[in-house]
Order: sequence, then C-alpha cells, then structure tokens
Amino acid sequence: MKFLRGLARHNEREWFNTRKHIYEAELKAPMLALVDEITQAMVSFAPEHMRPANKIMMRIYRDTRFSNDKRPYKRHLSAWWSRRGMEKTSGGGFYLQISPPEVMVAAGVYMPEREQLLALRRWMAEHHKEYRGLVKAVLKNKAAGFAAIEAEALTRMPKGFAADDPADELLRAKNWGVRCTLPAEAALQPQFAREIVRRMRLAAPVVEALNGAILSARPAEAARPKMWL
Repeated sequence: MKFLRGLARHNEREWFNTRKHIYEAELKAPMLALVDEITQAMVSFAPEHMRPANKIMMRIYRDTRFSNDKRPYKRHLSAWWSRRGMEKTSGGGFYLQISPPEVMVAAGVYMPEREQLLALRRWMAEHHKEYRGLVKAVLKNKAAGFAAIEAEALTRMPKGFAADDPADELLRAKNWGVRCTLPAEAALQPQFAREIVRRMRLAAPVVEALNGAILSARPAEAARPKMWL
C-alpha cells in the first residue's frame, strides 16, 4: 500500500524503475499468489475462468497511446478472470482491484464489443425476468455488500427495440453485473482470498447467464471452449 501511495504521487518512470525491485517482490509476487489461490477455488463454481495467474493479473503499465493522460502506471493492482475462449474479447468475467482507497470486486460484462452488445440486448429482451432474478439473489445477501454496476445506460431505447419493451433499462444498458467495495485494509488480512472467493461464488450465476447470452449467438464451433493445459 505504501508503494501504491507513493506511485500515485510520483507517477513517473524514474521513480518506478528505481523501486521496481520492491514492486516485483512486495506487490507482483504476492498478487500472483493471491490470484492463483482464488483461481484454484473457482474449480467448483467457475471452471471456465481458470487460467494461469500471470494471464489473469493485469499489467501495472497503462496504455497511453490514445489517452490524454500520459501517466505511465496504474495506481492499483488488478486482475481479470475472463471466460476461456473470450480472453481477447469482452465477455463476462470477474474483476478484482486493490488500491489504497479501497478494494473492488466486480462480476459481469463491461463495455462489450458491438456483436456482444447486440447479443446481450436480444437476450435481455427475452430473459429480463430471469436476469433480474439472478441479480436480486446476489443483492439480497447484504453481508456481501453488492450493488448493480453502473449501467451507463442510453437515454433512448436502442434501434430495433420498442420504446415500451418491459426489459427497459436492461436494453439501454452498456454494462451488466454487480460490484462491491471493501476497505483497503481487507487486502492485508489472512482471510482476504476467502472473502473474494465468497463474493465471486455468489455472483457466478450472473456471469454465467451473461456469457451464455453471448455464446448462444455464436456459431457452435466458435462457442466450443478450449482445454486449459
């Protein structure tokens, strides 16, 4: 946490490079171990999301090519458990972010590609009651602290859908899923991995339904998952 607070104040290559050994030993290595522990627990509720830890943990380097913000480093540690076969696309998955202000856990689809966006909206038109029920079941567990993620919804119904469609805000949404935050100190506790796994397990049916919607619109061969070796 001290390193990340320092990085927020000195987000420059010289500062980072002189302390890269600290990042490698005290942040990257423990984060990879945490990711691996969480991943191994997924065998019972999200086996399609199991990948090597180094493929799940996200780089601390920012992609500044198309951004006005040229700061080279993220100010947090993060990991993204994508579904097998969707590693290079959006799709539904599980996200973990650790920073000095807070820990965030999210599960769902964020800013999907055009084809996935259309597939999800078509699915929501037919299955909005089912999806709302899945989200409601997650939110009902008050101890987990989940809320619906920011939908960033359109003000008008997207083309091809009736203005009075009962799926309403689910069709106008650009993101679907749930998220929660924990105090930053939670990341320093011995039971941290267990707390994250508990929340991911609770949200897994939402992720599975969203991925199912995307996969149902794919050709059979493209939807077939590859083996993880």
